Amino acid sequence: MKDSNKKLEWENPKIIGINKLKPHCTLIPFSNEESCFISRKNSLYYHSLNGVWKFNWVKKPMDRPIDFYKEDFNDKKWDDIDVPSNWQLKGYGIPIYTNIKYPYSIDTENIPGIDHNYNPVGSYRRRFKLPENWDGREIFIHFDGVKSGFYLWINGKKVGYSQGSMTPAEFKITDFVKPSDNIIAVEVYRWSDGSYLEDQDMWRFSGIFRDVYLFSTPKVHIRDFFISSKLDENYQNAIISIQAKVKNYSEQIVEDFNLQFSLVKDKFNINTPIINLEEKVNLEKLSEVSLNFKSEVKNPDLWSAEIPNLYLAIISLYNSSGKLIETECARIGFRSVELSSNGELLINGKSVIIKGVNRHEHDPDNGRAVSYQTMEEDIKLIKKNNINTIRTSHYPNHPDFYDLCDEYGIYVIDECNLESHGLREKLPNSDSLWEEACCDRMIRMVERDKNHPSIIIWSLGNEAGFGEVFRKMKKKTLNIDQTRPIHYEGDYKNEITDIISYMYYPPRTIKLNAKKNLRKNDCRPIMLCEYAHAMGNSLGNFQEYMDYFEKYENIIGGCIWDFVDQGLRKISDDGREFWAYGGDFGDEPNDKNFCINGIVMPDRKPNPSLFEVKKVYQPIKVVPIDLYANKYEIINKYQFISLNFIDFKWELTANGKLIKEGRIDNPNVSPGSRKEIIIKLSNIEKKANTEYHLKITSMLKENHPWAEKGFIVAWDQFKLPFSSQTIISENKKIKYPKIKMQDQNDVLILAGDNFKVIIGKNSGVIEELEYNNQKILKEPLLSNFWRVPIDNDIGLADEDLEDFDNTSYIEFSWRSAAEERKLSSFKIDDENQHNIKIFTKFDIPNSNEGLEINYIINGNGKITIENKFIPNKDMKRFGMQTIISGRYDKMTWYGRGPHETMEDRKTGGAVGIYSCKVEDLVHNYVRPQENGNRSDIRWCKFTDNEEMGILISDEGGTFLNISAWPYTMEDLEKANHIHELIWRENITLNIDYKQEGVGGDLPGLPTVHKEYKLKKDKKYQYNFTISPNY
Repeated sequence: MKDSNKKLEWENPKIIGINKLKPHCTLIPFSNEESCFISRKNSLYYHSLNGVWKFNWVKKPMDRPIDFYKEDFNDKKWDDIDVPSNWQLKGYGIPIYTNIKYPYSIDTENIPGIDHNYNPVGSYRRRFKLPENWDGREIFIHFDGVKSGFYLWINGKKVGYSQGSMTPAEFKITDFVKPSDNIIAVEVYRWSDGSYLEDQDMWRFSGIFRDVYLFSTPKVHIRDFFISSKLDENYQNAIISIQAKVKNYSEQIVEDFNLQFSLVKDKFNINTPIINLEEKVNLEKLSEVSLNFKSEVKNPDLWSAEIPNLYLAIISLYNSSGKLIETECARIGFRSVELSSNGELLINGKSVIIKGVNRHEHDPDNGRAVSYQTMEEDIKLIKKNNINTIRTSHYPNHPDFYDLCDEYGIYVIDECNLESHGLREKLPNSDSLWEEACCDRMIRMVERDKNHPSIIIWSLGNEAGFGEVFRKMKKKTLNIDQTRPIHYEGDYKNEITDIISYMYYPPRTIKLNAKKNLRKNDCRPIMLCEYAHAMGNSLGNFQEYMDYFEKYENIIGGCIWDFVDQGLRKISDDGREFWAYGGDFGDEPNDKNFCINGIVMPDRKPNPSLFEVKKVYQPIKVVPIDLYANKYEIINKYQFISLNFIDFKWELTANGKLIKEGRIDNPNVSPGSRKEIIIKLSNIEKKANTEYHLKITSMLKENHPWAEKGFIVAWDQFKLPFSSQTIISENKKIKYPKIKMQDQNDVLILAGDNFKVIIGKNSGVIEELEYNNQKILKEPLLSNFWRVPIDNDIGLADEDLEDFDNTSYIEFSWRSAAEERKLSSFKIDDENQHNIKIFTKFDIPNSNEGLEINYIINGNGKITIENKFIPNKDMKRFGMQTIISGRYDKMTWYGRGPHETMEDRKTGGAVGIYSCKVEDLVHNYVRPQENGNRSDIRWCKFTDNEEMGILISDEGGTFLNISAWPYTMEDLEKANHIHELIWRENITLNIDYKQEGVGGDLPGLPTVHKEYKLKKDKKYQYNFTISPNY
């Protein structure tokens, strides 16, 4: 390792700041108590420095403009840059996406060295003047986030240095500023020794990417405060505790000042506070004192993610004459967090399941400079999809984010900005060189965020190994806050973590671990801090996790990886927009599209997995008690809120068509309880060959901050068991017209009044099909055993895992299997000229028995196709594929929908009749892959503008899987980005028995559960019909 006494601050882990002030909670002084109800940014004592700055960028420190901080420096030829922003997205250098490997400039062979030949430096300058009412006050500058290390000058004088990019850096600049025409200069280094602790799986950006502002305080200032509460054993009354730190910046002794604390519910009650406390303040010059208040609060409205009740805490400082000197405030909530002896997570005494997601701060245009509007829209979207927890992977977020979580009601796992994934065996470990830096990162997060009721768990970091450093981080945390548990997944032996945390354990494994821990009398909760890896077409078997979360008390839930695809908006050379990922900027090293793991796309449009998340996480469930008697039970999974805010609606469908609907009268189910209901389905005429479904939908009665009236919170659907024995059959024998058959040398032509089918005698397949003189097929209807690899098919590691009966890596021989088929038998049964049968058999790779395809064509043009196959290798798909005319670009189907569903991801798709254009069937995954499948299809039709076309129906009771694309399978497989896909005139149609499931238990690995595989040596058969749709 390098000598830690090296002079350069950005290569010395022992130096994490020069003249940087101690951390404190997020605060801004106000001029009076009434002002506390406005935004902090509207305070008279807040002055934003966001906006346009002058900017210069160089590739290496040696080339930086050394004198740029001087007042007379001429920056007129410099560029302009927005602050906050990431300079890579403003045209300076390139973003780098890497997961584990450090960027090359971080010299991992010479720790803690940084490559001096490529460590870009951004030099920022701007002018500012102080507000007129700040005379005689102390002036501070606050940086919410700068990456990675930076120096600060004011008016040509050096103020200090900071690193630790995800928590604030604050400097006192009273002695550096003048009333007007101030020059601020900031020199930012892309990499520093702090970068060794910031090896998160994300884009590597740099610059001033969060807010910069000035604030002013009186000479005697409330520098910090911590407000916590403890609920009694009945979770009814509370003891509120306030610790406030008052700082004297003056040379005068302070005597008989008064610090007052009051608690109000809203601005209308400011003159009638719930409590009002005060303490005398006496201070020596240039000193600080800590004061403590305590009081009982009777029957406070408790905060939870379900009911985010907030109060306003106001702290005011008065001088000895009774004059108000300063007021500060914070929104707080009365909320307890406990871990029960059974391993449960208790919020206000109630067992809560973490239905969570990991969320990076990411904007497709602005990188890590995420706007308030985007944060708020993210939280609304998260609420709408029944997610109750966010893990701030893997760093503290913007301060505004926590205010929004407090307000809307989201539980937060707040994570320290510490990850050394690529070097976690070496650092920080127990190395004293890194101890102060790691502890500082933790302390600054806890001190900043400690007043937020939304934060229920502190996290020491992510994938940074383990050692004595982490013990000290936990100790430092407990010195500040003992009201929240502490989590760290990297504590593999579970020596210090309060919550046992795992990543990517399959459902079965997490269940076994939960049982094992209880046998060992280890009653700590188990949490999956990362699970259900949502990369591309993924998130299979998600329901199974929730089943275990609800079954085992000591499994408290988990956080999906992750919320948003970290794609960046980019324009191709031919002017087409696409989402870029690792390597698209020439960045090396890179991990390609491994940053594309979101349940939403970069622009927050849903990926199909989001619908599964919403369904599985839903907080209201209806279960059948007696389907014959129409008895059901409504289960309220909310722990704090009754269901009187919900409207319940039911719909009865017959073969997908609505025949009856109604509402359930006010079943006000209390929190955590159940209520039986009866739905009266009288006067239903039960018809032959008809399936009936009852769907019960839970909707908001009124507008909520996160969703409007009528928004669907949850739904459940049941197939009703109307017995076929009680139904009079309507089946009648139909006499079909006679078929004209021409047996030519190479083809068999079968024709009727409005159809023609041509079957190749050498190929054994349908080569042409016409209905109503319109050519339907543009290519033959062929067997297909191949799917365009999804991200999980490709795989990133070579592992065998018992839970999955070994991993399902791609068997590439299936790609060409259909083309390599050889017709071994072709037989015609034309005894019945109204119903001609053709039997074919093929020798085909990966099968000892061969492939059988039989055709039955009747005189109305209906074709029945039977497929029989026994593979000797596991398959990804068993189906058929063709190209149909592009005029038939509307698909209507009776099956699951409306969105894409897969064999192991279809819980979130309700059975119904849906319709859309083919271009809307497809889903544009950031990296193109198999997409657009619709599951459990009874029938579907492809029609033109006049509703003419073809009808495809399941014939064997197995149901079909159908997808259609405006491009070919070859196009889809060749494309690495969505703009590379060539949209064709005609449509690729897939008519499948099934595809293998998508998996998702592990990151980018083909870990499909056994029940969702197409196994070798098993007989598969499916039948379907194609007929004209007039």
